[in-house]
Parts: sequence; structure tokens; C-alpha cells
Amino acid sequence: MALCLGALLSPVPARGQGGAEAANHENVSNPLAEPPRAWAVDAVANELIALHHPGSYLRYRMHAVDAKGDYVRDVIESRDGTVARMILKDGRALTEEEDKAERQRLNDMIASPSDYAKHVKHEEEGKKLADQMMRLLPDAMIYTYTPGQPQTGKNNGALEVVLDYEPNPKFNPPMTAAEALTGLKGRVWIDAKSRQLVRMDGTIFRAVNFGWGMLAHIYPDGHLMLEQTHVGGNRWIFTRFIEQVKVRALLVKTININTRVEAGSFETLPGPIGYQDAVRILLNTPLPKK
Repeated sequence: MALCLGALLSPVPARGQGGAEAANHENVSNPLAEPPRAWAVDAVANELIALHHPGSYLRYRMHAVDAKGDYVRDVIESRDGTVARMILKDGRALTEEEDKAERQRLNDMIASPSDYAKHVKHEEEGKKLADQMMRLLPDAMIYTYTPGQPQTGKNNGALEVVLDYEPNPKFNPPMTAAEALTGLKGRVWIDAKSRQLVRMDGTIFRAVNFGWGMLAHIYPDGHLMLEQTHVGGNRWIFTRFIEQVKVRALLVKTININTRVEAGSFETLPGPIGYQDAVRILLNTPLPKK
């Protein structure tokens, strides 16, 4: 998922095009007066903050449908990392056996900080990859204003700046994962006042090989989509994520990835708590009936 997010979050984290980009950010009366890349630069600078969300902690529900099934999780961002409890499965309440297994998993997590640390390390590695991918995109993509500036209609009526992006033919991927960017194009919507990412669409319009196709091959016609919302303060978070990609791994196995994730019921936590306390809160919360 981190690779797909890194590919989706197309703009760039640092300015570098001279005085033309030093526009007055408070003046949105004529947002198309500055270079398209200026909007992309600021959006990704904000997106990097959203990725790591320093000093911000949320509780929310996440509904995912993927190869593992259809499930809803109660999620808490702790000081140590994210913890989650499955609370619904296949649109129904958990059975007694399913709830017992989930409780055992969470109690084992409390009892074994070393195992939880391994989980967090894997999560952080994913964030690191997404961070690296975003930082490459100043050179990886070319940005243009979308004709007509079609709005999403999902940003509480706020004005959005709409950009189209496509691979820069002069881009030379410095690492294997960055090869994915050479086959991706799409559109991004940016809140004109806060310069936060509202929506990102991406299409894999041509095949991409990793390691001359020996490591992996991404087939064309894949689709990626991300939507975000403001949940208070300076915090933005995803509300919807779609990944539909066909990949052949190691010249042998073809995988059809079809993942849909939605998040909602956001609650801002008053401050950081340890992961063990977060797990106890999850365990002490009654399960929904449906």
C-alpha cells in the first residue's frame, strides 16, 4: 500500500523553480496565475506531514474489502504506532469464536512489546518508502492545469485547483520502486486555501517492469484513487482508497490486487497514549451489533 500511496501522491516536497513560485498563498482569487508545479510542491509538503502526522492522534473506523475479506476495524493512533481491533466481518457482528481470537491477538500484543515493535518497524518501512517516492516526483512528473477545473463537489464547497500529471520523459528512476512512476498518469485536486490534497486519481497507462521484468511486471489499465478530508486542526486523513492493479511477481505468479478502503467516524484524541493503553481501550469498547 505504501508503494501505491507513494505513486499516487504525485507532487513534490520542496520548492526549486525560482521566484515565479513565491506567490502569495493567501491570495486565491486567481489561483491559476502561478505555475502548476507550485501547487504540487505545497500539496506534497503538506502530504508528508499527513503521512507522519507528528503530534496528532486520531481514533476512527476503517472498512476494508480485499483478498482477506470484508471487515471493519476500530483504529487508534498511539504514541508508539497504530493499533486496531476487528469489530465487524462480512457486514455482520463477530461470532463468539472470532471475537475470542481477536481478543487473544490483542492481549498477546500487550504481553509482547517486542512483537509489537516488529509490527511498527514494518509500518515505518512502508512510510519510509512512500516518503522516498514522493520526494522523487519533482523530476518524475510534469504538471498542467486541467481545462475547465472540474471540482470534486466533496470539499464543502471550497475552491479546488485541479492538475493533470504525466511522467517526465527525462526522469531517470534512481531506485527500483520508482520505475512504477514511469507508467502512471492522472489528476489531482488541491484545496486552494490550505493547499492540501483532496483527491488523487492515477491510471497505469502502460506496462512497467522491475529489474527488466524479472522482479515484477505491472500490467497496464490499473487504477489508483485516494480521497482525503480535514478532521480538525491541521490534520487531514484519507477517507477512501482504491487500488486495482495486476502484477506478475518473479516471472511466475500473477496477482490481481483489488483493494477498497474507507475511513470515517474520526475522533481527535486529547494527547498521546502508549500502545498497550490503546489496546486496552479497544478491548473495553463494546462491539457493535452490526
